[in-house]
Amino acid sequence: MFGQGLLKGLEITWGRMLGKKQTVKYPFEKIEMFPRFHGRFQLDVDKCIACGLCANACPNKVIQMEKQKVDNKQYLTKYVMRIEYCLFCGLCVESCNKDALKFSSVIDMNQYRREWVRLTLVDRPAPESKKTPEEAPAETAKEQAAAGKAAPGKEG
Repeated sequence: MFGQGLLKGLEITWGRMLGKKQTVKYPFEKIEMFPRFHGRFQLDVDKCIACGLCANACPNKVIQMEKQKVDNKQYLTKYVMRIEYCLFCGLCVESCNKDALKFSSVIDMNQYRREWVRLTLVDRPAPESKKTPEEAPAETAKEQAAAGKAAPGKEG
Protein backbone atom coordinates (compact mmCIF):
# COMPACT_ATOMS: atom_id res chain seq x y z
CA MET A 1 0.00 0.00 0.00
CA PHE A 2 1.22 3.43 -0.92
CA GLY A 3 2.18 5.59 2.11
CA GLN A 4 2.49 2.72 4.57
CA GLY A 5 5.97 3.92 5.64
CA LEU A 6 4.62 7.43 6.13
CA LEU A 7 1.85 6.15 8.37
CA LYS A 8 4.28 4.11 10.49
CA GLY A 9 6.54 7.15 10.86
CA LEU A 10 3.65 9.38 11.91
CA GLU A 11 2.49 6.74 14.39
CA ILE A 12 5.92 6.72 16.07
CA THR A 13 6.10 10.53 16.04
CA TRP A 14 2.64 11.02 17.57
CA GLY A 15 3.31 8.26 20.12
CA ARG A 16 6.50 10.00 21.29
CA MET A 17 4.87 13.42 21.30
CA LEU A 18 1.90 12.35 23.40
CA GLY A 19 3.74 9.85 25.62
CA LYS A 20 5.65 10.41 28.86
CA LYS A 21 8.51 12.89 28.62
CA GLN A 22 12.03 11.62 29.29
CA THR A 23 13.70 14.93 30.03
CA VAL A 24 16.35 14.94 32.76
CA LYS A 25 17.40 18.11 34.60
CA TYR A 26 21.06 17.32 34.03
CA PRO A 27 23.18 18.96 36.69
CA PHE A 28 20.71 18.06 39.43
CA GLU A 29 19.50 14.69 38.16
CA LYS A 30 21.75 12.11 36.59
CA ILE A 31 20.72 9.19 34.45
CA GLU A 32 22.02 5.71 35.13
CA MET A 33 24.61 4.77 32.54
CA PHE A 34 24.81 1.39 30.89
CA PRO A 35 27.54 -0.97 32.18
CA ARG A 36 29.37 -0.87 28.84
CA PHE A 37 29.45 2.94 28.66
CA HIS A 38 32.85 4.37 27.66
CA GLY A 39 33.41 7.30 30.02
CA ARG A 40 36.52 8.65 31.70
CA PHE A 41 39.47 6.30 32.07
CA GLN A 42 40.39 4.92 35.46
CA LEU A 43 43.76 3.32 36.27
CA ASP A 44 44.43 1.07 39.26
CA VAL A 45 48.11 1.78 39.86
CA ASP A 46 48.55 -1.14 42.24
CA LYS A 47 47.53 -3.63 39.53
CA CYS A 48 49.51 -2.01 36.70
CA ILE A 49 52.79 -3.75 35.86
CA ALA A 50 53.90 -1.09 33.33
CA CYS A 51 54.03 -3.54 30.44
CA GLY A 52 52.98 -1.00 27.80
CA LEU A 53 50.37 -3.18 26.07
CA CYS A 54 47.76 -0.45 26.36
CA ALA A 55 50.03 2.12 24.72
CA ASN A 56 50.84 -0.29 21.88
CA ALA A 57 47.18 -1.16 21.31
CA CYS A 58 46.05 2.45 20.91
CA PRO A 59 45.57 3.31 17.21
CA ASN A 60 46.08 7.08 17.75
CA LYS A 61 49.00 6.74 20.18
CA VAL A 62 47.05 8.61 22.85
CA ILE A 63 48.81 6.98 25.81
CA GLN A 64 52.21 8.25 26.92
CA MET A 65 53.81 6.28 29.71
CA GLU A 66 57.13 6.40 31.50
CA LYS A 67 58.46 3.59 33.62
CA GLN A 68 61.52 3.03 35.74
CA LYS A 69 63.15 -0.23 36.75
CA VAL A 70 64.00 -0.58 40.44
CA ASP A 71 65.26 -3.89 41.90
CA ASN A 72 64.23 -5.97 38.86
CA LYS A 73 60.69 -4.57 38.96
CA GLN A 74 59.14 -1.96 36.70
CA TYR A 75 57.32 0.96 38.30
CA LEU A 76 54.97 3.23 36.43
CA THR A 77 56.13 6.79 37.04
CA LYS A 78 53.99 8.74 34.57
CA TYR A 79 50.81 7.86 32.66
CA VAL A 80 49.23 10.58 30.53
CA MET A 81 46.35 10.23 28.06
CA ARG A 82 45.80 12.84 25.38
CA ILE A 83 42.01 12.57 25.44
CA GLU A 84 41.57 15.11 22.64
CA TYR A 85 42.79 12.44 20.19
CA CYS A 86 41.07 9.45 21.81
CA LEU A 87 38.47 7.48 19.85
CA PHE A 88 37.10 5.74 22.98
CA CYS A 89 37.35 2.48 21.07
CA GLY A 90 38.35 0.49 24.16
CA LEU A 91 41.31 -1.33 22.63
CA CYS A 92 43.58 -0.16 25.44
CA VAL A 93 41.16 -1.43 28.08
CA GLU A 94 40.79 -4.80 26.33
CA SER A 95 44.55 -5.25 25.93
CA CYS A 96 45.30 -4.74 29.64
CA ASN A 97 46.00 -8.24 30.95
CA LYS A 98 45.81 -7.22 34.63
CA ASP A 99 42.53 -5.24 34.33
CA ALA A 100 44.27 -2.12 35.64
CA LEU A 101 42.78 0.22 33.03
CA LYS A 102 39.00 0.56 32.96
CA PHE A 103 36.24 2.86 31.86
CA SER A 104 34.28 4.67 34.57
CA SER A 105 30.74 6.01 34.29
CA VAL A 106 31.84 9.65 34.54
CA ILE A 107 30.49 11.66 31.61
CA ASP A 108 31.68 15.14 32.65
CA MET A 109 34.94 15.44 30.75
CA ASN A 110 34.51 18.82 29.12
CA GLN A 111 37.18 21.49 29.56
CA TYR A 112 37.43 25.13 28.63
CA ARG A 113 40.91 24.98 27.09
CA ARG A 114 42.47 22.33 24.89
CA GLU A 115 45.61 21.94 27.01
CA TRP A 116 43.47 21.09 30.06
CA VAL A 117 41.98 18.04 28.31
CA ARG A 118 45.01 15.83 28.92
CA LEU A 119 44.30 13.26 31.57
CA THR A 120 47.21 12.55 33.93
CA LEU A 121 46.42 9.30 35.70
CA VAL A 122 49.82 8.79 37.36
CA ASP A 123 52.65 11.23 38.09
CA ARG A 124 54.88 9.95 40.86
CA PRO A 125 58.54 9.22 41.49
CA ALA A 126 59.78 5.65 41.55
CA PRO A 127 60.44 4.17 44.99
CA GLU A 128 63.97 4.05 46.29
CA SER A 129 66.01 0.90 45.81
CA LYS A 130 66.00 -1.42 48.82
CA LYS A 131 69.53 -2.60 48.07
CA THR A 132 72.53 -0.89 49.61
CA PRO A 133 74.90 0.89 47.23
CA GLU A 134 77.59 -1.73 47.92
CA GLU A 135 75.34 -4.60 46.80
CA ALA A 136 74.32 -3.04 43.48
CA PRO A 137 77.81 -2.98 41.81
CA ALA A 138 78.52 -6.53 42.98
CA GLU A 139 75.33 -7.77 41.33
CA THR A 140 76.13 -6.03 38.05
CA ALA A 141 79.59 -7.64 38.05
CA LYS A 142 77.97 -11.05 38.65
CA GLU A 143 75.48 -10.43 35.85
CA GLN A 144 78.26 -9.42 33.45
CA ALA A 145 80.28 -12.52 34.36
CA ALA A 146 77.23 -14.73 33.85
CA ALA A 147 76.55 -13.10 30.49
CA GLY A 148 80.17 -13.66 29.44
CA LYS A 149 79.97 -17.36 30.35
CA ALA A 150 76.64 -17.79 28.57
CA ALA A 151 77.86 -16.16 25.37
CA PRO A 152 79.56 -18.58 22.99
CA GLY A 153 83.29 -17.92 22.81
CA LYS A 154 85.34 -17.83 19.65
CA GLU A 155 87.42 -20.90 19.09
CA GLY A 156 90.44 -20.37 16.97
